[in-house]
Amino acid sequence: MKRILIPAGGVVLATGLLAAGLAGTAQAADQTVASDALAANAQKAAETLEFWTKSNNAALKGAVAFSPDSLEVKKIQSSGGYSADTKPGSTAPIGEEKKSSSKTQNVNFPKSIGKVFFEGRDGKLYWCSGTSIQSKYRNLVATAGHCVYDIKANQETVSRWVFVPGYYQGKAPWGVYVGKQAFTHYDFDVYEDFDRDYAFVTVYDGIGGTLNKPKQVTKAEFDAYKGEKEAKDVEVSREEFRKGKLDPKTSDYYWRQKGTDAELTGPDYPGAEVAKVEVSEARYKAAPVGKGNNRKFGEPIVENVTYNEAFAYLQNQKKDPGKFPGTVKLDRRGNSTITHYYVQAWYKPGAEKKYFRTDFFIIVHEVKSVGKLGDNVGGQGFAWNQAPGQTVRTFGYPQGAHPDGNKAYTGVTPKWCYGKTSKNSYKIAQYRVEEQVALKCAVTGGYAGGPWLAKYSNAKRLGYVNGVTSLIVDSDDNKRYDTITSAYFDGEANTVYKAAAAAWSGKLIP
Repeated sequence: MKRILIPAGGVVLATGLLAAGLAGTAQAADQTVASDALAANAQKAAETLEFWTKSNNAALKGAVAFSPDSLEVKKIQSSGGYSADTKPGSTAPIGEEKKSSSKTQNVNFPKSIGKVFFEGRDGKLYWCSGTSIQSKYRNLVATAGHCVYDIKANQETVSRWVFVPGYYQGKAPWGVYVGKQAFTHYDFDVYEDFDRDYAFVTVYDGIGGTLNKPKQVTKAEFDAYKGEKEAKDVEVSREEFRKGKLDPKTSDYYWRQKGTDAELTGPDYPGAEVAKVEVSEARYKAAPVGKGNNRKFGEPIVENVTYNEAFAYLQNQKKDPGKFPGTVKLDRRGNSTITHYYVQAWYKPGAEKKYFRTDFFIIVHEVKSVGKLGDNVGGQGFAWNQAPGQTVRTFGYPQGAHPDGNKAYTGVTPKWCYGKTSKNSYKIAQYRVEEQVALKCAVTGGYAGGPWLAKYSNAKRLGYVNGVTSLIVDSDDNKRYDTITSAYFDGEANTVYKAAAAAWSGKLIP
């Protein structure tokens, strides 16, 4: 297979590769495997997890499909066939190590697929597609190389890389898996050679449980808390508002009111509204008759009550005569009454007075380790040096419309394509592509990194990863994407895969 050689004289610098891009990079003696740390320690991984999950997974919800290639590749050129560098081979999926493969060819989405989320060097949040794949420690994700290494930033790794299998609208049903170490071919890591556009990423054990759980606290606790917190206004009745103000020290709430009183006016003001105000018997008797403020409003209203109700009213009247101004008649024979007196008040139309309390919350994480990725969602097998023209199913999360405006994808749910890969290799000059595989598939950005599965079984939802989506192409320049490509998985791809499949990652929560 193709290998890009470095001429003498330090031409590496012409590629724009900074020394920082080489930091922490290790490669085998034959310069096949490159490896870079994503979140090399538990503290860095915890920071990554916090970034994506805080504020009810706001960052996950705000990410967009990553597709730097979709508007750039217009035509691909067919070239000769493939020449295998080793014998064909495969590694069985998780759970199928000693079983024969099924011939079922229906369409059920594999549980292993999900979204790869990361922060680009431009500071924006993106996603690609990916899948869990077989490995020694059941901790490996397969995706595109350009979903791990930023091809526009001197080939440095992206930041805050996580994998969320089964992701759906901010939900992580199988947990969130923080990337630890990325493995790719040396030629992609150093030269951006898209004939090697694949990556295998080890992930820590998943984190699940209750993320970003709001815990209600007192205002004092809220003020003292230095982490993420929020306050919410809740509308309450006037009675509840008054009750809260009477006992502010023992209440967990801070009480306040919104809106303004309507302005007092005369009965002749346009749109003026009359309201009745309860007053004491003495004030009612002193009020004149007629229109205007503080004039009698109708006849007194006599309320028949029990002796106990009348007695309780009297007790409240002693505490707050303004709120309980009625005249009480106590009669143990069952003839107790409360007489209510009203005067009128005329108001200009004004803003409605509403009463609120403010509830205070701090954000806590009640999280737990959900175990290894492969134990939770399984893992696809791996195949290399397969004959051209293989039948595959591809999966991914496309988002966006075609240039002709048709068939816009939301990116919310995964989609699939089915067919035979090209028998000839394809060339795309601007990405150093000379021998990629092509498949007819009308998708858009976000599908990149999704698996190409050979021998896919619907019943078991398992197959063999024999490629990952690299480029999305308008092959005939008719302003509509119709083709996807993948690096051809040869013996060197298997070398990279084996190095990644043997790498341990560990867990964030004991």
